[in-house]
Amino acid sequence: MLFQVGGQGSHPTFFEMSAAQQLPSSLRAALTYSIGVLALRTPFLHKILDYEDEFFAALMLVLETHSLRTTDASFAETLYGLRRRAVNINVKKGDLQIEPGNRIQHSGIRKRQKLLSVVFLVVLPYFKSKLHAIYNKEREAALQASLWGNVNQQFDVIDNLDDASGSFASTSGVDTDLSVRTRFRNRLHKIVATCYPWLHAGTEGLAFAYQLLYLLDATGFYSPGLHALGLQVCRATGQELMDTSSRISKIRSNERERLRGPPWLKTVQGALLTCAYAVLDYAQTGLIAAVFGFKMMEWWYQSAEERMSAPTVYPPPPPPPAPKVAKEGIPLPPDRTLCPLCSQKRANPSAVTVSGFVFCYACIFKYVSQYNRCPVTLVPANMDQIRRLFHDL
Repeated sequence: MLFQVGGQGSHPTFFEMSAAQQLPSSLRAALTYSIGVLALRTPFLHKILDYEDEFFAALMLVLETHSLRTTDASFAETLYGLRRRAVNINVKKGDLQIEPGNRIQHSGIRKRQKLLSVVFLVVLPYFKSKLHAIYNKEREAALQASLWGNVNQQFDVIDNLDDASGSFASTSGVDTDLSVRTRFRNRLHKIVATCYPWLHAGTEGLAFAYQLLYLLDATGFYSPGLHALGLQVCRATGQELMDTSSRISKIRSNERERLRGPPWLKTVQGALLTCAYAVLDYAQTGLIAAVFGFKMMEWWYQSAEERMSAPTVYPPPPPPPAPKVAKEGIPLPPDRTLCPLCSQKRANPSAVTVSGFVFCYACIFKYVSQYNRCPVTLVPANMDQIRRLFHDL
């Protein structure tokens, strides 16, 4: 076979790694949806949605740190029974003919690798989401500027005028600092808007290349981050899965033994640690249930939502028929760009709403004010039914 699709061996399949990689995004979608529903009854939760990136980063920081400390795997990898292993490549003079897979040895990950794993799992995605938000904001501002002009600049001018009117109550030093800070922020946003597409394309292309090589069994690293850390993801053995709970208990008992202080303080600290561990365990269970519940609801309502959200496409209605020219009315000129009243090229074209025919504004204003009718169809009209057309501006 070209690549592995089964579940044998310690090497995870591409589909296992892909599912583990997509789990945090599914978890974030589930939490955002749940908090949004709860915020309808509890407006205080809207503050969490306002700082969604920071809230989710803090939550994942706690989960990833705890998971790497206790299981040597990320939170998502732990759910799929995967573990991270440090890669040691042993090359000797007489071993050059040995297959590369036989020269690779796995060992437990070190503390430095755990710390850098948290950076790759939490810190870098957080900064990427903030850069993406800045890029979207600048792109929307550029689109609005192309349609309506530089509205932000107009508002800045108005604000500067307001500031100038109240400059007697403020110091020039504060205004200078604010202007310098604003210019620096705007310049930084412009740089991000220019560089982010290339950065995003480069990182996504590199990640796709690693995933393709992993799928073709040409490399053991699923992502460039794992390659930079020198880590490979392997399936956990049965003994490792059985020893996980005992390892967690041992770590927690060691933390209780390291408590310092009088006996009553140790008791309080131990109770707080127990409560924190219980909350963390329940949070992990609740998050797992939330993810699978969200996926179940998404699958269940997907077809119904697609039917409901799909717009019904109707054929465009036919245009109304042209009004008939009265026998005693003014005939229309052969050239449609000419005014029927003065037979000259229309100046300030204006239409009469009762008929839709277009004249010069001065001509139709004078005619309707005198005869109170349309000059072509002789339908009664008044001055309020004259509309200026701005298609030539």
